[in-house]
Amino acid sequence: MDGNWIPFLLGSFFGTVLASLCIGLVLFLSSRSLTQWMMGTFMKRIMGDRYPENIFEMVSAMRKINPQIVLENSLRAASGQVIERPFGSPRKFLNFDGLVFSPAQLAVFPTPEDAEVDLRITIGPNAKKPLTLDIPIMSGGMGYGIGISEQAKIAIAKGTAAAGTASNTGEGPLLPEERKYAKHLIIQYNSGTWAKEPETLKQADAIEIHFGQGASAGSASFIPGEYIEGRASKIMGVEGEEVVVIPSLHPDIQSPEDLANVVEKLRTLTGGVPIGVKICASAVLEADMEIAIQAGVDFISIDGGQAGTKGSPPILEDDFGLPTIYALSRAVRYLRERGVKDRVSLLSGGGYATPGDCLKALALGADGIFMGTAIVWAMTHDQVIKAIPWEPPTQLVFYPGTLKDEFDPEKAARHLENFFAAFVEELEIAILALGKRSLREVTAEDLVALDEWTSSVTHVPLAYQPKGKQ
Repeated sequence: MDGNWIPFLLGSFFGTVLASLCIGLVLFLSSRSLTQWMMGTFMKRIMGDRYPENIFEMVSAMRKINPQIVLENSLRAASGQVIERPFGSPRKFLNFDGLVFSPAQLAVFPTPEDAEVDLRITIGPNAKKPLTLDIPIMSGGMGYGIGISEQAKIAIAKGTAAAGTASNTGEGPLLPEERKYAKHLIIQYNSGTWAKEPETLKQADAIEIHFGQGASAGSASFIPGEYIEGRASKIMGVEGEEVVVIPSLHPDIQSPEDLANVVEKLRTLTGGVPIGVKICASAVLEADMEIAIQAGVDFISIDGGQAGTKGSPPILEDDFGLPTIYALSRAVRYLRERGVKDRVSLLSGGGYATPGDCLKALALGADGIFMGTAIVWAMTHDQVIKAIPWEPPTQLVFYPGTLKDEFDPEKAARHLENFFAAFVEELEIAILALGKRSLREVTAEDLVALDEWTSSVTHVPLAYQPKGKQ
């Protein structure tokens, strides 16, 4: 091809571009006219049709009944079975928004910005092998197989290890790769038949005896066998079972005395790692805690009503359990009244998603915070575009998820590490702004309450005195 063709090609190219622009302009103008016509027709119908025939009646109806409830009732009508909602309750509970920190300025000076901040926590300080973490935030229990996939478990193990904090097996079996990559691992002692072998329990840095959780109370779980097929079912020893049941009761814990025996057995078996219990927050919280204290536990994990889960009946998520701030405040007071606050560590979970809420809970007396839903969103990060808009992002991380093989655990681990790093930096900034140098120095005295209800629940003084109460 000689140079005489070049002007022809350039002319053709620019002619094509110009023609395309003209066609695009015509389509835009015509589509605008078409859109206006359609909107006009639609608005005339809305403004003219009598109410029983008007599509706007859906708006009116859904202001009376929440659209989510309409959808969930439709799912019930379609299946005739109990539905299981992921991520917990959408209802609004009393939370930590009614508390703010009192900044240091003149009466108390801020700490210099170049000072180091100590965020370390110790779970079970009186245990023979206490568990010390670099930061006070850790992963809550998310079970392999019964909940999340192998890839998601590996991502959590690597992300928590990079941050110097703990992963938690949840009610699932011990995935060997989780133990391999996790720096610190809390193994849950569940009411099922798996993860009970001595060789499994001896790999724990702490053991959490599971009795209940915020999004599913203390109820049993029934998991269709088809959802656990493959490697998880082999590790759990449930291959071929039509329904896998996690009972509501531990077969070896039928009385308070039995709990004490199990605690001592686990302590001896593991050589003295911290042994604790996980419970949901009930109206008889103090009675539950007293049984645990009498059994000699090293820590108590309490899940508030805002906690999430892979899936649970909405009635358990919405209508059972105390909000996290209620549970935390009552638990701290009871441990202090019993004189065991320095011996029994208190871990709090249920709806935590920001550094501010975590620090407020720690100031109120929690020794550590565990999170689940926020961690799932952090590690999936931009990988959600592999799922939406056609599938929910949970299909990337759930064990039976249709997109789990597209989930990149290495990328997820890096994002989770970044998430923890950002959390830590904000906690450090806040502690310096309070004039402190250590997490242990932050107390409820650094808080003020903005409303009477929050003040009554937490016993934190109001920022103002209502008229007539001076």
